[in-house]
Amino acid sequence: MRRSLPILVLALLLVRPAFAQDLPVDAQDEDPSADAIAPSDDPDAVESAATKVPLDEIRRYVGVYNAVKEAYVDPVDDKKLMGSAIRGLLLDLDPHSAYMQKDDAEAFDEDTNGAYDGIGVEVQQLPDGRVRIIAPIDDTPAARAGIKAGDVIVAVDGKPLTPASAEGQGPLRGDPGSTVKLTLLREGVPKPLEISVKREKIRIASVRGRLLEPGYAYVRVSAFQADTAADFEKTLKTLQDQSGDKLRGLVLDLRSNPGGLLTSAVQIADDLLESGKIVSTRGRIAISDAQFSATPGDLMHGAPVAVLVDAGSASASEVLADNQRARVVGSRTFGKGSVQTVLPLDNGDSVKLTTARYYTPSGKSIQARGIEPDVVLKPEKTAEDAQADYAEAMLPGHLHGDEEIDGSNAGDVLEGDAPIAAALAEIKKPAVAKVDAAQHR
Repeated sequence: MRRSLPILVLALLLVRPAFAQDLPVDAQDEDPSADAIAPSDDPDAVESAATKVPLDEIRRYVGVYNAVKEAYVDPVDDKKLMGSAIRGLLLDLDPHSAYMQKDDAEAFDEDTNGAYDGIGVEVQQLPDGRVRIIAPIDDTPAARAGIKAGDVIVAVDGKPLTPASAEGQGPLRGDPGSTVKLTLLREGVPKPLEISVKREKIRIASVRGRLLEPGYAYVRVSAFQADTAADFEKTLKTLQDQSGDKLRGLVLDLRSNPGGLLTSAVQIADDLLESGKIVSTRGRIAISDAQFSATPGDLMHGAPVAVLVDAGSASASEVLADNQRARVVGSRTFGKGSVQTVLPLDNGDSVKLTTARYYTPSGKSIQARGIEPDVVLKPEKTAEDAQADYAEAMLPGHLHGDEEIDGSNAGDVLEGDAPIAAALAEIKKPAVAKVDAAQHR
């Protein structure tokens, strides 16, 4: 079982002066003024075709910039204009590349680390700026204050929420110990409620588990954070101890898991494999290329595993599902087969840039296609909201995949306990158990 994993590091030249780019070596005998900016005097500068900046495009940009500065109806700050221009560099690349201002970058880091300062709620942002409570997290200030699923927050500290309220970290975040007053609507209550909640450091557990019945474990992984792999191992060990080290099967629930850190997903896959490839990544530059393989040490000792997925299972969760070890049960996954790298800038902002694609052990890309389960389940609901109205292939500007499918073939969102029961029944089938045992001899 792997105890350390290679870390993908992307080094980009972000600080070279815009008007001091190098020509490639083979172009040094040509007229440097024709198509590119003049060479740099920096002897350590990297020389490649990728560093050339077309002079005509720079002139066009400066012309538009000056026109806005001089003729726009209201004065425009230089910093605001430059910020808009930088965001525009990423806007049309793909849906997952973005410029993140300092507050957004800090919130992103908090989500990755699984800890943040707030009240402890899962929320849905409504178009008008209000916030619907999906669920208060157990043993958090929100739960202790009596906030309930379905409540709608309409104001914070007396200020009505608007779409602009969601910018940055949002109004519910804040320093531990500070108090926030919420005005909320609750079904069946005629008047708005006002509830004061003291913020705390909220730690999100991305892994939880239980025994479904003697010998059969259930582990839910809601996201891949920095500590998810270690928490998975601890949870599985606890369940093994409860079973007298005689686990006969595992249901690994990745429904509506949006992904997260690739290395955490790879580690969990390694925990369930004895050998073989797990995933590879390929980008335009060599440092984006990597291959992850399993090391000996299957924590389930060859017992059957079912991975439960649905239309909300994306990115790193798709990598874990497609490991050729488990029986995949559920609905077609989201189809996000790309890798994003976060590049911190010196002002506290960050660039989230798509740098590579995922490839399965067989060399196929899941981009804009997703994973088709071995056993397909349908939602209990017949209502339209059971059908996912989103998939990678439906996102405007998405990266095209090698075997892309039409967005209308998106999977279903599978809720409730019925899919868990179906996955348990699948791993209890004698044929499944025999196949797993044979693969681990």
